[in-house]
Amino acid sequence: MKILTRLAVIALLLGSVASTASAFAEDARACHLPPITGGHSGLQYGQTVGVLYSDNTVENLQYLEQYHSVAVNGAKNALDTRIRQAFVNSSDPDLAIDWLMGSLHHTFLSVTVYENLDALVQAHPDVVVMLDTHNQLLTQRNDRVEARFAARFYDANLQYIGKAEGAVEKQLPSVWVHDKTAPEIAAQIEQQRDLQLTALKQFDASLKALVTAGLTATTN
Repeated sequence: MKILTRLAVIALLLGSVASTASAFAEDARACHLPPITGGHSGLQYGQTVGVLYSDNTVENLQYLEQYHSVAVNGAKNALDTRIRQAFVNSSDPDLAIDWLMGSLHHTFLSVTVYENLDALVQAHPDVVVMLDTHNQLLTQRNDRVEARFAARFYDANLQYIGKAEGAVEKQLPSVWVHDKTAPEIAAQIEQQRDLQLTALKQFDASLKALVTAGLTATTN
């Protein structure tokens, strides 16, 4: 079976995975907590942090899990191993969440994820984080890859402090063409992972700047 024909099989399967593009934080209300009156403070390394996943993040994780499942299980034995592995590697649903949570753990005293706001408020963390993520991956109908990650920080009174973020998007040349070899196609698909890593590194730099600004404000 020719490479393009094999790609067409997985393309059909990936095309059935619903995108979360329209759900990503275009509407600020979807990702911001309702403010509660009170003073607000900057971020510091010794603080405890409570994390909530936005609806976008929950839906995005489901999207990545479905895409990843198709990459792992769809059209078995009908696709070049290098191409399949590129799809698998670049759709890892744990990549971004593990990185983002690791960054928070590295920056603050303790970090805990809560299922809802009520549980978080009862725990009384020093800082509240609304974590928002979005990915758009390759399908036969989409060659634009997107990775956006944002953490919105609030103080104990749910007053907005600031945001750490990273975002990358790129239009890739189509992989669904006749004149490319399997290694070329695999390398192109792997760019999905590379773009996610670039956005995550941007997030780390943004988080560091936000904490540094908080420390500076506290000492002045």
